Amino acid sequence: MGVIKIGAFISGGGSNLQAVIDACDSGQIPGRIVFVASDNPDAGGLVRAEKKGIPTFVTPYARLISEIRQGIGRKLPDHVDLNAILTKQALFTGGAQNSKAERFFTSRILAEIDLLRQMEAYDFDLLILAGFMRTLTPYFIDRVNTPKSLPRIMNIHPALLPAFPGFDGYGDTFRHGCKVGGCTVHFIDYGEDTGPIIGQKSFDILPGDSLDDVKRKGLELEWQLYPQCIQLYAEDRLMVEENRGKILVKIRK
Repeated sequence: MGVIKIGAFISGGGSNLQAVIDACDSGQIPGRIVFVASDNPDAGGLVRAEKKGIPTFVTPYARLISEIRQGIGRKLPDHVDLNAILTKQALFTGGAQNSKAERFFTSRILAEIDLLRQMEAYDFDLLILAGFMRTLTPYFIDRVNTPKSLPRIMNIHPALLPAFPGFDGYGDTFRHGCKVGGCTVHFIDYGEDTGPIIGQKSFDILPGDSLDDVKRKGLELEWQLYPQCIQLYAEDRLMVEENRGKILVKIRK
């Protein structure tokens, strides 16, 4: 594949972003980050990117969501088929008749239209979610996953999927009294953390460990795992195949 061009979405401090930047700088990943985007104008990860001379931009999700809730938001453009998107999505039941789902996807798609508009300035091979705390809709996913042999959106999750999807993976792991925690890198699909798994790392949760201990152990593994999985993508060693209706990721030697 040669030198891979990476786009990144963040919401917070960007420690995983920094791990990927460092892996690119060291040559572990044969690639470079070409843009960093955020839903949060105060995200610390934007500062990390700007210090490296990486272009950044922000899409104001919070404002768009607030406008929709107040009934003053913009309408979706004519080219967006909301019913088709509601049929594809796997986050809500009830499809097009679910008013909550309609509001949710309307606000997210409006934000995604802005993201996609700003992304047009950059040529990228892979989009990584590095602590991006927003759900991507089928509208966005289908426009990034243009017909290729591999999906193009990768995420890191703070739990050993399929256990504990959602926002607070380490917290859920800790509160359930698990003896083992971990992190997972996976491709994005239409569900919540349900996409095909690329790699995982685990750690022991010892008697006396606090939630902070669990988060610390997990983050240390995330900073190793994410660059490793991106490296596999850059080296064209990942392939997807279907097995009994389920999409799996295989790693070439």
